[in-house]
Amino acid sequence: MSPLQFLADLANPDLAFLPKALTIATLSAIMCGVVGCYVVLRGMAFIGDAVAHAVFPGLAVAFLFSGSLVLGGTVAGVVTALLVAVFAQNRRLKEDSVIGIFFVAAFALGIVVISRAPGYAGSLQQFLFGSITGIPDRDLYVVAAATIAVLLAVLLLHKEFVAVTLDREMARALGLRVFWLDLVLYVLVTLAVVMAVQTIGNILVLALLVTPAATARLLTDRLPAMMALAPTIGATCAAIGLYLSWSWDLPVGGTIVLTLTAAFLLAHLLAPRHGLIARLAT
Repeated sequence: MSPLQFLADLANPDLAFLPKALTIATLSAIMCGVVGCYVVLRGMAFIGDAVAHAVFPGLAVAFLFSGSLVLGGTVAGVVTALLVAVFAQNRRLKEDSVIGIFFVAAFALGIVVISRAPGYAGSLQQFLFGSITGIPDRDLYVVAAATIAVLLAVLLLHKEFVAVTLDREMARALGLRVFWLDLVLYVLVTLAVVMAVQTIGNILVLALLVTPAATARLLTDRLPAMMALAPTIGATCAAIGLYLSWSWDLPVGGTIVLTLTAAFLLAHLLAPRHGLIARLAT
């Protein structure tokens, strides 16, 4: 299928789910790209993966009772983030240990809950690998509102997030409330993950959160440029991935992730200053 045919399908009223899928994928990519910059710079990839596990029981409960998946996932993620933040105050336990305990427990709870739903296998596959073409119309507005909310929060707290990212002890010395800033960032990561879960599923969501930001990191040394590049790369790859999956009848989530990975590999090879070719030439 040519790109022009794909554009024609997007305009076809009988395929109304296709432009909706493209919109959801683009919004999710923008949100994950912006938040993912902090995740990459702070080495929080494990936390992003853990949050993806944490939202699962909320999604499962919402599915079981025909509620909003977005609301269910958000509540579960925020509650788990609060538990981690509280228990991590115990100095005898490292934060990554607490994260591992609670987020894996949350994922296990989700599996138990979803096993009680009719059509268990199909439901589990939808959660794990996404179902972008079956998203209800109301979730489109929820994702749009969440994207705006996340971008506003980042805009308002950007300087504080950067200070904590660069030097936590210095941030404390400056009077910043590091604990609350960490908690807000966890919530933003949770929102981004919940929205992206619908696009590419629980298993693959980390790619949308980390890969565009990591790709942008290879292309620039400036944080403002990185935060502009990451959502651009994510949204572009999401659109290309959707086009390829529609053209060749491939799984949407997996195709988007492979497209993101291809962009990262190209940047790793061809980036002007930090690419492999540039480093070999110096």
